[in-house]
Parts: sequence; C-alpha cells; structure tokens
Amino acid sequence: MNKIEDRMVTILKELKNTHGAISVRAEFEAEGTRLDELLRLKEICMAAGVGLTLKIGGCESIRDMLEARVVGVDFIVAPMVESPYALRKYLQAIDKVFPPEERSSMEVLCNIETATACSRFDEMLLVPEIQILDGIVVERVDLSFSLGLDEHAVNNEKVNSLALGVLTKAKAANLKCTVGGGVSAQSLPFFQSIPEGCLDRYETRKVCFAWKENTNGHDKAILKALGFEVFWLRDKLDYYKVISQSDMRRMNLIEQRYWNAINALV
Repeated sequence: MNKIEDRMVTILKELKNTHGAISVRAEFEAEGTRLDELLRLKEICMAAGVGLTLKIGGCESIRDMLEARVVGVDFIVAPMVESPYALRKYLQAIDKVFPPEERSSMEVLCNIETATACSRFDEMLLVPEIQILDGIVVERVDLSFSLGLDEHAVNNEKVNSLALGVLTKAKAANLKCTVGGGVSAQSLPFFQSIPEGCLDRYETRKVCFAWKENTNGHDKAILKALGFEVFWLRDKLDYYKVISQSDMRRMNLIEQRYWNAINALV
C-alpha cells in the first residue's frame, strides 16, 4: 500500500468504529470501476475490517458476477430492477454463478430506483426466487429523475413518499433496507422520519453505514465519507498518472523513430 491508501485505511477504521461503517462501495455500472481498482479497494477494505459492496452493470451481468466472485465481494447489488421479470433474471443469474455456501457469506441486493419499480414492487416480492434476495436499496437520485425531477429533488415529498412505501413493504418481507442517492446532511430529517426498524443502512457514493449503530453524528459520518472519496480519487489519479507518463515516454520515443524512418524514405 502507498501512503494515500494507508490514510484511507485509517479513515475507514474510524468510520467503522465511530460511525458504524460496514462497507466501501464500488460500481461497474455508473462509476465504471475497473477490475484493478476493485482489487485495490478490496485490499483497503480487508486492512480496515469492512466489507466491499459492488454494484454490477445490470440484472443479468454474468461477467460482472464472475468478477465479483473472484474478488470476493461481501454485498452485490443489481441496478435498475424495475419488474418481476428483471428481478427473476437477476436472482436466477445469482443462483447460477454463486454456490449456496458462498451466498451464505454474501448479501444479494437490488436497487429500487424508478417510479415503475415502486409501482410494481408488490409483484416483485412474489417471484419464486425471492428467498435469494437479502435486501433492497432505494436510490433516490434516479427515482427523482424517473419522476421528471432533478437530482436536487431527492428530499422532495413525492420522492420520500415513494421511498417510504417501498421500505415499509420490504421490511414486512424481512428484507434489509438501505437508502442511497444524493445522501447529505439534508437527508437526515427523512431518515429520522422512517418508522423504527424500516431503515437498516444508508450510503454515500463510497461508504455504507449501519443506521442504528451510528450514535456519534450522521452528519459527521457523511462528511468523513466524502473525505474518504477524495483520497480514493487522488489515489486513482496518481496510479493512472504513472501509467500515462510511461506510455507518453514510449510514444514519444517510437514516434521519433517512425518519422525519422519516413523522412529517410522521402
């Protein structure tokens, strides 16, 4: 590990011990996490004693699931699950890729993040494979977009009403419930309004926290998670800068050789 990654481990340990952090998040979907980045995050998570959450690219992304299995993720999440059929495809794929003994130490989650998904959630809970699903994540940014609102409307009354309806139904079905998407200190009044027991976790872009275990200030936890993300982005930039500089030197060298050879032929 480099110095930045050592600092990230220190931050994660504090987030875990003081604020109930349970995992670091990565995405093959919107974030476009590369496999080498995921492996670096896994090493950081193991050193800090927290889990690794991976959002795959789609409900039937077999390749993503295979890579998740190789890396050894603790939580796997499918995005944009909007119908019973999509949920069935996801859970059937999970059953195909992950043996039961591996699933016993991993949580299978799906994102509920559109108005369509909210309207069909009752049907989704009735699919035959529902026992494979461990929980849901209500992602309020895309939910806002699906309602014709912008990302600043995550705390809109309509958005929160839909989210609350899904959370209540999910908890009645014994699913673990997480809220994410645009999480900030302004999200806390909504979280606090959710009936007790219906919110297990909340997540920022890079860190997922246990709601009940956080007794030292959710606003501070969210701010520190932002700091963790800054260090992660700096680490990525430094990593790819080294590769880029090496490629640049090689390119300049062979480009000069190329033009010298071309000019010699003229």
